[in-house]
Formats: sequence, structure tokens, C-alpha cells
Amino acid sequence: MNHRVTVTICGAEYTFVAEEDSAYVEKVAAYVDAKMTAILEASKAGQTDAAVLTAANIADELFKTQEIAENLRSQLKEYLDEASKCKNEISELKREIFKLQNQR
Repeated sequence: MNHRVTVTICGAEYTFVAEEDSAYVEKVAAYVDAKMTAILEASKAGQTDAAVLTAANIADELFKTQEIAENLRSQLKEYLDEASKCKNEISELKREIFKLQNQR
């Protein structure tokens, strides 16, 4: 179900229609507002330039986070592969122990 949520970013009101609940949309808007306000306060950029810089900074964060997530997925896959090999090795050793016990 879509929700209409009105938020304020840098003094301007925007109405979003989103599937997410209003608390989430407000959280996103507050994040963008904080980033954009920081850029406006730190530079002489106008709102349009600040919006573009904010978008670029958030895109940079996104790409870095995606890279970290991919590295974690790869690392997790390696751990799972290693765990599977260890499990197979344990099973093989248990069979060998069972065989040796029956040879006595």
C-alpha cells in the first residue's frame, strides 16, 4: 500500500508516495536534509549545486557500501565452503574411526 508522506528538506516541502511507512520516508528525508544542509553550510553552493553534491556523496556512500557488502558475501561464501569441506572431512574421519574399531 502506498503512503503519502510530506517531508521538509532544506526548508522546502516535498510529498513522497512510497510503499514504505512514513517513519522510514521521514528518516530518509532527514538524512538527505542533514547532508544537504552540511554542504550548504560548508560552501557557497546554491541549493541546486548542493542537491547535486548531496546526490553524488550519497551515491558514493552507496557504491562503497555495495562493495563492502559484496566483499562480505564473498568472505561468507569462502567460510561456508571451508565449513563444508571440514564437515566432509569429519564425516570421512568418523567412517575411518568406525572401520578401525570394527577391525579390532
